[in-house]
Amino acid sequence: MSKKTLVFGASTNPSRYSYLAVNRLVDHGHEVVAYGLRKGLVAGIEIDTELKEYNGIDTVTLYMNPLRQSDFYDYLISLKPNRVIFNPGTENPEFYKLLRENNISLEIACTLVMLSINQY
Repeated sequence: MSKKTLVFGASTNPSRYSYLAVNRLVDHGHEVVAYGLRKGLVAGIEIDTELKEYNGIDTVTLYMNPLRQSDFYDYLISLKPNRVIFNPGTENPEFYKLLRENNISLEIACTLVMLSINQY
C-alpha cells in the first residue's frame, strides 16, 4: 500500500540520505512530496522551499537535525501525519513529546532500512 510521504530536509546531493530516501520511496511506489532548503528535482519530485499545506500525508520522514526542527514543530503537526520517522541524527525527545500529545505516532528508525526489509 502506498503511503504519501513528506521527505522533510530533502537534498539534491546524491551523497545525502534524504536524496536516497526520495529515490527509494519512489522506487517502492510511494507518493512523495519533498521540502528542503534549495529547489531541485530528485527522482522526478520537485523539492519545495516553501511550506505547503500538503493533504493526506501518511508519513513525515525527517532529515533535519534537532536544532533546526523546532521552527517546524507547529507546521509538521498541522499536517496531521499518521507518523513521523526520526532517521539517524534527527532524534529529538522534545518533539517526541509534542507528537504524542497530538496523537501522532513516531518511529526512531531509518527509512532506507525500513524500505529494504519491507517494514515501511
